[in-house]
Amino acid sequence: MPLWIFRISAILGMPFLVYIFISQDYPNIMLALLCGLIIVAAEHFVRSIKFISMMVGIFGAIAGYTIYVLCDYTVSKMNILDISNYWDAYKTMFAGVLTVLGGLISIGRVSELEGINKKGHHIKIVDMSALLDGRIVDLCETGFFEGTIVLPQFVIDKLNSLISSKDPLEKARGRRGLDTITRLKELKVIPVKTTSRNRKEGNDIENLLSITQYFNGKLITTDFNVNKAAVLKDIPILNISDLTTALKPIVLPGESMSVFIMKEGKESSQGIGYLDDGTMVVIEEGRKWIGKRTEVFVSSILQTSTGRMIFSKIKQYQD
Repeated sequence: MPLWIFRISAILGMPFLVYIFISQDYPNIMLALLCGLIIVAAEHFVRSIKFISMMVGIFGAIAGYTIYVLCDYTVSKMNILDISNYWDAYKTMFAGVLTVLGGLISIGRVSELEGINKKGHHIKIVDMSALLDGRIVDLCETGFFEGTIVLPQFVIDKLNSLISSKDPLEKARGRRGLDTITRLKELKVIPVKTTSRNRKEGNDIENLLSITQYFNGKLITTDFNVNKAAVLKDIPILNISDLTTALKPIVLPGESMSVFIMKEGKESSQGIGYLDDGTMVVIEEGRKWIGKRTEVFVSSILQTSTGRMIFSKIKQYQD
């Protein structure tokens, strides 16, 4: 609340003070209103933008003021009375407008310094769960993902912090994530960029959603919580786990397939094998074929909360 009082006071107070103590001319009052807006905009940008954006904005403001100086010099050299009189009457306003406009345009183009020239759904923001998963490299390599892969800097920093952890498991996870980044950057089929854009407040999920909304892109993840939060905000999601589930081979009762039987099941006569996607296959009378690949006949399919289980029998028993 105090912040809004300050903003309203700056916008309305500046013209009021100029009207009472300095001048009642319309241009001067409008200039004071512009100054109030500049103060409010400056306060907002200082709170919300990165240091690099601020420096670029200052450079843009200087460039805008330089344009004003060149225009002022040109008008003075033209020596046309009507133009000179008009310019002299409003030159202060022109100086303010060009300076502010230069700063705002420069801040709006900061993303180009990061190598991201255009916003849109071709931008794919990658979170830490997708980097730790690693399958994103294969998906990019095979052409399932196109556009530009964007890696938030805070995600990279978090992976680096995992490497310095004393926990061997955390250290291994950090190395895996950084290895995925290295492999992504080595790909020739899709550009990989890094953005340092970040919110000062909020958790990692909120930061990811904010970055995705800023670039109007899509978020690549395998994290259920990130997926759920993005859906609530209508942010496009590319969930690698959902893609894997959708691409599981369709197996119907009555079909036959080849399975390598790895171990025995709960029952003494059962054997256990797995499909390439990790689906468990329970083979009746399959214990004697442990360690061998054999043809099986699908008898039934059970869908559970953790995935599918396929029950089958050795095919030669059905012939």
